[in-house]
Amino acid sequence: MIQSNLKNQASLPQGEAPESTNNNSLLQLFTSFFKIGCFTFGGGWAMISIIEREIVDKYHWIERKDFLDLLAVAQSLPGILAVNIATAVGDKIASKKGSLAAAAGTILPSFIIILMIAIFLTPDMIKNNKVISSIFMGIRPAVVALIIAPVITSAKAAKLTWKTIWIPLLVALMIYLDFGFISNPILYIILGGLFGFAIWKYSIAKLKNNEKKD
Repeated sequence: MIQSNLKNQASLPQGEAPESTNNNSLLQLFTSFFKIGCFTFGGGWAMISIIEREIVDKYHWIERKDFLDLLAVAQSLPGILAVNIATAVGDKIASKKGSLAAAAGTILPSFIIILMIAIFLTPDMIKNNKVISSIFMGIRPAVVALIIAPVITSAKAAKLTWKTIWIPLLVALMIYLDFGFISNPILYIILGGLFGFAIWKYSIAKLKNNEKKD
């Protein structure tokens, strides 16, 4: 659909854009991320598999390898993970209006659900009501599965091998053991970025040396 929209825009005189096509893109962005926002149980990581299915597999808005980079950037930035991803994807598809439509679609379901809970449910009611407690107890295992699924797909997209799998496992262990500053996730984000930059510089220097030898 996005490809056909681009073809339609290319056929118009310069400076003009089909308003109906643009509106369809905005509506599609809003409805897709609204559907994603309806399943916020478990936080951002639980939503990643749903987001990936929508924007990579279903609509092909971005490539899978680009989704991994976007995920890393969105997680590193302040704010809600799903909203950061929605804003970036919306900007790619329909510029600023697309960002607003995608972000609004992600935020609105959570706002409505929290508002309904605040109006009709109290902490005591949730705790003492067997039906509601049973529903949340049933959701918990599903949330764990939703978190594990994107971890596996991200590992495949990152092309982890048996030689490099020790890196995320070691980092996860250090964060879990909680050794103070050494277990701070921010530390490992910074170290990972520096390590990647060092590898890139080494590759460039090695390439230049090979060119000089030739």
